[in-house]
Amino acid sequence: MLTAPFEFRRASTVNEASDLLQQGTEVKLLAGGHSLLPLMKLRLAAPEMVVDISGIPELHGVSVHDGVVTVGAMTRHVEVAQNPVIQAEAPLLSKTAAVIGDVQVRNRGTIGGSLCHADSAADLPAAVLALDAQMVVSGPDGIRKIPASEFFVAPFVTALGAREVLMAVEVPAMPSDAASTYLKRPHPASGYPVIGVACWVGNGGTSVKMAITGIGSTAFRAVEAEAYLTEQGVNASSIGEAARLAAVHAPVEDDVTGYKRQLVNVYVSRALHQTMAGKD
Repeated sequence: MLTAPFEFRRASTVNEASDLLQQGTEVKLLAGGHSLLPLMKLRLAAPEMVVDISGIPELHGVSVHDGVVTVGAMTRHVEVAQNPVIQAEAPLLSKTAAVIGDVQVRNRGTIGGSLCHADSAADLPAAVLALDAQMVVSGPDGIRKIPASEFFVAPFVTALGAREVLMAVEVPAMPSDAASTYLKRPHPASGYPVIGVACWVGNGGTSVKMAITGIGSTAFRAVEAEAYLTEQGVNASSIGEAARLAAVHAPVEDDVTGYKRQLVNVYVSRALHQTMAGKD
């Protein structure tokens, strides 16, 4: 299926991309293309202009400084999964990237493209939420940082301004004793998570972070379960209650039968048990 006609431009700097975003009422940035192009082919999106940002040098690269891992927005999923810095300092992020979609998607899709697309059934939002990541964005008013907890507004809607470009994702390094898991139930056709749970336990069990994707309108933190586990410690008995709390407080909709909340209960329990098994 063919797309509607559009103008194609290639930006060489972030400022140029920001300026091009004001060239029309419907301008889209092209990163890996695995989200935008299928929508265009289905005529669910018909931008007047598509701006390729893949050649902007400042959007590439992975570095760590003062306990913060910075991942350029154009870093491909396969690079996130295999980068030794990310594997060492923020392994939850690399574990999540390793199970996104299929080989083709991981080799072409980018971390920035996925996060800005803000699909409620995407994998990465759970990881960046659980890791307390910040989005570094650039626009007409300069550079600002948006916490992951404020970035995902609604399905396919983010806190990015009209002329802002996501430059990088900053992830605090995980504690050296942390164990982490990203566990999902993939849709058999698309690989998207029907539910995905990202969690990590560190600092001797006093830090517990957990986020869930796929089951609600946006990814969300399981704050009640986190607080309970931080107070009680993570063990066989507390995991069951934490899973129940996560299910009860999950912001799910259209769940008359309770199936979605049961999925939350089961997968939170499994993810926590898997995480603790990784600490042995």
